[in-house]
Amino acid sequence: MERQVTRVISFEQFVLEEGCPIYVQIIRHIKRGIVAGTIRDGDEMPSRRVLSALLGVNPNTVQKAYRMLEDEGIIASHAGAKSYVVADEARAAQVRVQLLENDSRAIVGALKQMGLTKEEALTLIDRLWEEKEEP
Repeated sequence: MERQVTRVISFEQFVLEEGCPIYVQIIRHIKRGIVAGTIRDGDEMPSRRVLSALLGVNPNTVQKAYRMLEDEGIIASHAGAKSYVVADEARAAQVRVQLLENDSRAIVGALKQMGLTKEEALTLIDRLWEEKEEP
């Protein structure tokens, strides 16, 4: 029987954002990685202590993020053992829909707050969609 090699999830690309709770940013990093395919089912989470040192945050902040990910069924943890991602294709699809809805809701809220009409917002989105992305 072939044994799958587990990978420890990287936080090298993680950048702290001002004005957003760090535990929310950790959760978002994991969920976006799952959706992008860079974080896969069975990948190992860094230990709470290691991640708190890496990010320079209180261990309780990391603990809160992990607990919330556990409550959502995205990671599995056992006392004294490592935590792993639990995200088969169906779960990854659910996370994708959730992220898209949350991000879209925030964008629509900001556009409304700035006084754009639906037509103006759609015109803006259409223009931005057609722009070539910078590498």
